[in-house]
Amino acid sequence: MSEQMTGAQSLIRSLEAAGTEHIFGIPGGAILPAYDPLMDSSIRHILVRHEQGAGHAAQGYAAATGRVGVCMATSGPGATNLVTPLADAHMDSVPMVAVTGQVGAMQIGTDAFQEADIRGITMPITKHNFLVTDPADIPRTVAEAFYIASTGRPGPVLVDVAKSALQAMTTYAWPAELNLPGYRPVTRPHSKQIREAAKLILGARRPVLYVGGGVIRARASKELRILAEFTGMPVVTTLMARGAFPDSHPQHLGMPGMHGTVPAVASLQRSDLIISLGARFDDRVTGNLDTFAPGARIIHADIDPAEIGKNRAVDVPIVGDCREVIGDLIVALKAEADAGHTGDYEAWVEFLAGVKKKYALGYDKPTDGGLSPQYVIERLGAIAGPEAIYTSGVGQHQMWAAQFIGYEHPNTWINSGGLGTMGFSVPAAMGAKVGMPDSTVWSIDGDGCFQMTNQELATCAINDIPIKVAIINNESLGMVRQWQTLFYNERYSNTDLHSKRIPDFVKLAEAYGCVGLACESPEDVDATITKAMEINDVPVVVDFRVHRDAMVWPMVAAGTSNDDIKYARDMAPKFDDDDDLEVRP
Repeated sequence: MSEQMTGAQSLIRSLEAAGTEHIFGIPGGAILPAYDPLMDSSIRHILVRHEQGAGHAAQGYAAATGRVGVCMATSGPGATNLVTPLADAHMDSVPMVAVTGQVGAMQIGTDAFQEADIRGITMPITKHNFLVTDPADIPRTVAEAFYIASTGRPGPVLVDVAKSALQAMTTYAWPAELNLPGYRPVTRPHSKQIREAAKLILGARRPVLYVGGGVIRARASKELRILAEFTGMPVVTTLMARGAFPDSHPQHLGMPGMHGTVPAVASLQRSDLIISLGARFDDRVTGNLDTFAPGARIIHADIDPAEIGKNRAVDVPIVGDCREVIGDLIVALKAEADAGHTGDYEAWVEFLAGVKKKYALGYDKPTDGGLSPQYVIERLGAIAGPEAIYTSGVGQHQMWAAQFIGYEHPNTWINSGGLGTMGFSVPAAMGAKVGMPDSTVWSIDGDGCFQMTNQELATCAINDIPIKVAIINNESLGMVRQWQTLFYNERYSNTDLHSKRIPDFVKLAEAYGCVGLACESPEDVDATITKAMEINDVPVVVDFRVHRDAMVWPMVAAGTSNDDIKYARDMAPKFDDDDDLEVRP
């Protein structure tokens, strides 16, 4: 049954029909007509302080819940402020719909006030985008946007609506079915490819399950665990896949890559078969591609055919949803086992267990009795526990949070992986808390990142979104400073933030209606975290004033081989001859 209403009313009705419960946004001239019916809607609109915050909040909401995150902005600068979150969501496969206002249809192309070609600007960084000038197209466009964002490889979709379309009268009709010619995501893997993969797995002596964020997006963690335990193969989880496989599991070797664990990096380098599940052979994982896993054959499963073979030649390509792929692999391998065919990985597993024991993650405590950032994060993870949700900014604190917190469940680690966006953590935590109100949500942030988006604390305080923020305050742009230490002769050009003096983070937190705490002694860490955990009616900000010279180890320098990994400065792992495995045909 169709009904007469304005385009703006149709837009809000359509968002409701698509299942939207929360929108993060800021009104402005071109989108203003939509804000009037929003007052009468079941949708909770959360007024952020910057559109970038709206976009990252929608990402945090989506990553924590698995549902589509929604943000809204006006034309021109409102829309361009969403560019960074859209690019971030595109890189990390986050399902998100951004609704933006546009100048009236007759004004498009005239350089009207607050006009920007946001569709053209975001073409390379969205999964798809729309410009709506006919109000009759609004319901169908919204339905298509949500479907595209959430199916196949998830990603951001932009819906740009002309103000004239919002103001005009129209007939509302939610589409009964969608017709998207050319958009047919393949979810079921080809059975021949599954059989070929099973054959390679059974013939390998040194296989590794290389698990990427696609396993989390596909909600395939249970299936992954069944596959890993059935075969006994070692598992590595990328930065985007932390929590896809329990850290406490004996088969888990940790995170591979530039700041990965020694056993995870060693397992890939020395493997004879890599089973890549929802990962994309990113440069942070592979190091110099020419020297990456030189003896390994590759099974690459991904829902996005464009990723397969993009960076590394593949022996068995499998296009499909990770959950379906893993499920089919389990069936195939169980059938082989019933016929008496199983893999022999015992020597390989034993070798890696030795590497894991010998090169466990660790850190040096400051000699002056100061506060170690790794210790803070380790204790935070221990006290808040694996049921909490952790978001991070980008830099040293991000790597330490990935390394020193034990992740047991998917969707509990939310960070900016591919784009590496500073300022991601606080608004992402806000979105995660809105989506998962009963979970404890910790934003682990750096003093540099925090100062990019901390205004969203006002949003949290006013809207009763009690997130907790741990600022790892080393007075520096820490990761840049680390590179300056290692590669620029300790010439610290423009990395000193002076943030133990300006601003006073405790006073800033209080000014934003939050509780502010400070800690600079190892003896006070547990008590401070416990106090923060006990405050659940308002946001809490803790300024952890840490040692500034701490570095992230292990490390593979950019552009070098993973074979050159160092677990401390000038200290490379050495494997005894007895530990070496023969390369077998």
